[in-house]
Amino acid sequence: MFETLTDKLQSTFKRLRNKGRLTEADVREALREVRLALLEADVNFKVVKDFLAGVESAAIGQDILQSLTPDQGVIRIVRDRLTALMGSRVERIKMASNPPTVIYLVGLQGSGKTTTAAKLALMLRHQGRQPLLVAADIYRPAAADQLKALGTQIDVPVVHALNESPVALAQRGIQMSRQLARDVVIVDTAGRLHVDTELMEELVQMQRHVPAHETLLVVDAMTGQDAVRVANAFKETLPLTGVVITKLDGDTRGGAALSIRAVTDLPIKLMATGEKVEALELFQPDRLAQRILGMGDVLTLIEKAEQSLDQGDTEQLAGRIASNNFNLEDFRAMLRQVKKLGPLSKVMEMLPGMGQMGKLKGKVDDSSLVRVEAILDSMTVKERLRPDIINGSRRRRIADGSGTSVPEVNRLLKQFQEMRKMMQQFKGPGGKKRLAKLPFPPMR
Repeated sequence: MFETLTDKLQSTFKRLRNKGRLTEADVREALREVRLALLEADVNFKVVKDFLAGVESAAIGQDILQSLTPDQGVIRIVRDRLTALMGSRVERIKMASNPPTVIYLVGLQGSGKTTTAAKLALMLRHQGRQPLLVAADIYRPAAADQLKALGTQIDVPVVHALNESPVALAQRGIQMSRQLARDVVIVDTAGRLHVDTELMEELVQMQRHVPAHETLLVVDAMTGQDAVRVANAFKETLPLTGVVITKLDGDTRGGAALSIRAVTDLPIKLMATGEKVEALELFQPDRLAQRILGMGDVLTLIEKAEQSLDQGDTEQLAGRIASNNFNLEDFRAMLRQVKKLGPLSKVMEMLPGMGQMGKLKGKVDDSSLVRVEAILDSMTVKERLRPDIINGSRRRRIADGSGTSVPEVNRLLKQFQEMRKMMQQFKGPGGKKRLAKLPFPPMR
């Protein structure tokens, strides 16, 4: 996710760090590279222009250039502006005071509406809601069958019929929700290959007969600026309340996510990051900005861990991290635990300083991270507890024992040190409590 953009931005900021003291010329040169990176990421041209104007205005201030760490100041400004660009705050699904809450999912054919409907139903069920699904796409072959199968998988009832109109199906969904004591009705509407009058008129009629509390436009992140154009077209006819971005895990550029809010003024509420029904998350601009800049997303990792792991064994290690005692023994145990959270490549992207770890050997994936474990396993317990004693001869022995190379061992140790420094952001009030939720096993 955002891999291409992240790589280019990290390369730019690395050159800034290497300069030490910065001049206005240095900042402007870096921002030119940022501009090219954003345009290559298919971000809207006007959005890029306004974004960089704001960054330059703040970054060339005397407080930044005369500080001891001007490069960090510039990066902080870019992070804050990226966050603002995507909406600044989390926009949650609004629930009706008088149930049922009616949620329409609209969009073009192929954007992922049907799978998103099931993902949203599961997310709401985990929040204590009782959702019901309505298969109102009567045109696409097997659309209702697909939603029925997904509904069975997540144990959510589905209203469907071949001989009823979309309006009638929506109305029957409301009736069934009351009979079954369901407090949320999610309507999967029909799509087309392009925006047309027939599609819009049908959606308008559905809204007229069964008003929605949320009308969410589902767009495919991989279509880039086309997603922005689609959002504008739908907004002209329908009372959209937000956007769901799908296939974000396959989008290495990020143009849609970075442009939609600024161009349409519609909040991005949810993002799909995989094919599984669990792969739907709240769109959190601040966390996404950190991930784009390669700064990790520990808070999202914590939330995933809360759902997947036993949190009773983490307090001791949380205290060690807060006191700067985190070592390679802890890191090895952590890697074994986080396997339970899904593909390691996605988990590693959320760890501060570790997003580039998989590049020890090609692309970030589970097979490449096996090499990381091999390196850690080839160390003695003493070396893992005290990484500072790992000198040149020890590194050669570790490389031979793990079937890797000395440069790979060096890279692992360097990334570990960066990760340990980044984790110090959790010091202070509430820091240990948040660290206690990290997916680590107890110390032995």
